[in-house]
Amino acid sequence: MRFDRDLLLAAVVAAGQVGTEILLSPGLAPLDYALLLSGTLVLALRRRFPVVVLAVTVVCMLAYTVRMQPGAVATFPVLVAVYTTVRQGKRPAALAGVVLFLAGMFAFGHDAAAGLSPRSAIESRVLVVGWLVAAAVIGEATRAWSAYLEQVEQRAAEAERTREETALRRAGEERLRIARELHDSLTHSISIIKVQAGVAAHLARKRGEEVPASLVAIQEAGADAMRELRATLEVLRSDEGSGLEQVPELVNRARAAGLPAKVEVSGSPRPVPAEVDRAAYRIVQEALTNVSRHAGPASASVRIGYLPGEVIVQIDDDGAAAPDEEHQPGIGLTGMRERVAALGGRLRAEARPEGGFTVRAELPVVRS
Repeated sequence: MRFDRDLLLAAVVAAGQVGTEILLSPGLAPLDYALLLSGTLVLALRRRFPVVVLAVTVVCMLAYTVRMQPGAVATFPVLVAVYTTVRQGKRPAALAGVVLFLAGMFAFGHDAAAGLSPRSAIESRVLVVGWLVAAAVIGEATRAWSAYLEQVEQRAAEAERTREETALRRAGEERLRIARELHDSLTHSISIIKVQAGVAAHLARKRGEEVPASLVAIQEAGADAMRELRATLEVLRSDEGSGLEQVPELVNRARAAGLPAKVEVSGSPRPVPAEVDRAAYRIVQEALTNVSRHAGPASASVRIGYLPGEVIVQIDDDGAAAPDEEHQPGIGLTGMRERVAALGGRLRAEARPEGGFTVRAELPVVRS
């Protein structure tokens, strides 16, 4: 796009230069046309090769000045080249080009001032110097303005990044506050319920009485509530940086807790968006937790596949689940589906034909 604009500018300057010279200096030779066209059309490459373009423009326009004595008219292509060179930060090259052009023009262009009074000749030369200085000043001002805009954009990006970091920090602090509140308000109460139910059951057995079913249910519900609460507190207190890189460590912890588990990785591991990274980790974590709680004596395998447009996480177990049984999704599976749906992915959680259960999440790494 920029080259198209530069090509259009070069064509306009070439047409204006040639048209002006035809009117002011009839009878141009082929060499004169070649010098004019070379010194102007080369401006199409001014952004890519500013120093080369300046050199070609200065040489061509000086050669034309020596031949035809056009005066200040020959300065226009050089003005564009000087502006671009300064704009690109090539000040020494721009200064050398200006000095060379002025020296050659004043040395060999004296006939252009023939017939003019000394005052008019001096004014003509001062005008040329003023144009070149103005082109250099405008180029430097434009460069400074662009640098300022770039700095402003960088500051805005830094401010946005700082806001995101602050939001993440506050979210982490809020999670910890919620975890403390849950721990302080619920853990103590559930523990008391569990202990009281256990004491009541123990006394009933000690007296030789049958333990009421409602009391057993309260005791089991208290134990389940404690486990769920501990899992919730662990998630709230866990580091938001948990991701696929931590899955092997998660599997090792599952093995240490008595669940035979292994992890396999296919494809080329690579960084993925943070939300996908965290979701994949949480899915593996929840699936292994479900295997430990509900699958009975079982082993689990975790497979992570890196594909060009997605990451696939699959957790299989060989537990007691049968394909003909009806499985009611619990809170864990519901949370998995919500995570995957929020990322635009797909989740399959069902019993395996050969027995056991499988959870497969397909998480896109590029939003459509």
